[in-house]
Amino acid sequence: KGMMKNHHLARAIANASWSKLVDMLQYKCDWYGKKLIQVNPSYTSQICANCGKNNYRLGLNKSEWLAVREWDCPNCGKHLDRDINAAQVILQKG
Repeated sequence: KGMMKNHHLARAIANASWSKLVDMLQYKCDWYGKKLIQVNPSYTSQICANCGKNNYRLGLNKSEWLAVREWDCPNCGKHLDRDINAAQVILQKG
């Protein structure tokens, strides 16, 4: 906990923790004959879960896009919550 306060080490420590979690999940999946699928979550909030089109932040820069919580897909017109949409895209990719 104290090492996480060191801004030089925090990222490496956090990455090691995720790696350990993934190792444990993989072990359990192997044990029970299941398959672990890892999905890269990058850009999943920009892909429409309804039509699959990547909307590239709707022309906004990164900081403007992070402020947008809900958006309408210009391709299919569906109204999307950014976080729920990202979860649905990750589920579809998995």
